[in-house]
Amino acid sequence: MICFSPYLYGVRKLVGRFFDKLKQCRHIATRYNRLAANYLAFIKLASIRIWLRANESAP
Repeated sequence: MICFSPYLYGVRKLVGRFFDKLKQCRHIATRYNRLAANYLAFIKLASIRIWLRANESAP
């Protein structure tokens, strides 16, 4: 029997959606910057942008 946790499934869906949103950024999807430090910086900038957009409509 397979063990199913609704909480873990919800967290997994959130992580999957986050990575889908990250892939919308062209710099991250095509990896224009070959240096790991620059790539990580773009991931951080895109993450901040996603977080700000998610929280700008919050009351």
